[in-house]
Formats: sequence, C-alpha cells, structure tokens
Amino acid sequence: MSYALVTGASKGIGKAIATSLAKKKCDLILVARSKDLLEALAAELKSQYHIKVETFAIDLCLPDAADQILEWCRQNNFTINILVNNAGYGLAGVFENHDWPRHKDLMTVNMNMPVQMIHTFLPMLRQQPQSYILNIVSTTAYQALPKLALYAASKSFLLSFSRALQFELKNTNVSVTAVSPGSTDTNFVTSAEMGPKAAKNAAKFNMTAEAVAELAVNAMFAKKVETITGFTNKLAAFMAKILPKRFIEKTAAGFYD
Repeated sequence: MSYALVTGASKGIGKAIATSLAKKKCDLILVARSKDLLEALAAELKSQYHIKVETFAIDLCLPDAADQILEWCRQNNFTINILVNNAGYGLAGVFENHDWPRHKDLMTVNMNMPVQMIHTFLPMLRQQPQSYILNIVSTTAYQALPKLALYAASKSFLLSFSRALQFELKNTNVSVTAVSPGSTDTNFVTSAEMGPKAAKNAAKFNMTAEAVAELAVNAMFAKKVETITGFTNKLAAFMAKILPKRFIEKTAAGFYD
C-alpha cells in the first residue's frame, strides 16, 4: 500500500493539497505540528473520500525529524510514492529585527527539511513503479525581496535545488516538480507578521488555497518541472527577469512600507 506524504498538512495550501490528493483516491500520511488539526482533517478525509489517512505530529525544526518520520513509516509498513514538501515559514520586516533562532528555524523548515526529507525517502521512492516529489516554492523565489529577505532567499534555494534534482532523476521513476504560488488566501500574512499594508496589498492578488493545490497536484502528476500558479504571478515572475533588479527591489519593498 503506497501513501502520499504531505508536510505542513494541517492548514492552508498543505491541507488543500491533501484534499486534492484525497479526491484522486490517494491514501495519505499527514505531517505537521498540530496533532488535533491533523486528526480532524484525517477524520474528514476518511469519511468523505473513503481512503486511508494516517497522521504524524512533529516539529519539523527538530534535526532528526525526517529520520523519525521514516522510522515510523517503516514500523507501520507504510510505503511512500508521493512526497509533498509543503511546510514553510515566513518572517516579514527588517532582517536584523528578528532574533537569530527564528531565522534559523526559517532556514531549517524552508531549506534543510525538504532536502532532508528527499534524501531520507529517495531510496524508498526509487523502489516504486512511479514516484513523485512536489516542492511548494513561491513566486518570491524569482527576485530579491527586501522586508522578506530570508524567506525569498530560502525559496530561491528550493527552486534551484528542485530543478537540479529533477535533471539528475530525469531518467528514473522519480519526477520532481516545483510549484510557485503567489499570494494565497491562507494565514501566511498573519504568521509571517507582514502587517496591515502588506495584508491589504496581498489580498488584491489572492488565489484560494484550493485553486493553488489543484494546479500543483495536476502539475506533479503531469511531471512538470516548474509551475507558477496564476497569470498575474507568471507575469510578475517574468517582469522580475527583465526589469532592472534595483527597480524590482524598490517596488517590492514598498509593498510593506
């Protein structure tokens, strides 16, 4: 029995991805910190879609989190053929205004954890007839972003890593897809402490988590290397490539001021 493992599955895009996979009759392993939210979602998906859903509550900042998840899967004879690295963490504002432990946690969740999960589960993924890795990136990956500097840099890292890994695995049974959502109707604005102006600006361009999830899951099964969700986000990423970097950075910084 093969499962799709989704990190950050308790809410937002992760929850919507889990639901989208459930609609396709994929059995699920849901991973996040909140045990109560995971169990509530698991009960809902099992009841509505008649699939198997398991939960594993863990703080992904723990250095051995990936190993703990793998060991639990092995003990329960759970085989993974879809790995969705969705868990993410953002901090808005001037870089020096946040304590180092929070920056460290951001880098752990946004960069180290996806890499560790892939490295840990890749041997298992290689043993399946067909396996998929879906990394949820961000449109911030396409530019330097003052006032969200470390978050954007972490997403640039994940995008670059995803594309390179896909190339290395292109002749194997494992596909790698990077999906970059833009502003999405989740609690990210609040959790990242983006402030009222940024929240108001972001709301103008919001996509629903369900729409993003559907595009992401479809891109994964189509074995696309990279996808940006929504026309406005695609246009913004394109403009970031052709316009002067200083102009883009000044414009982006004004989003928060």
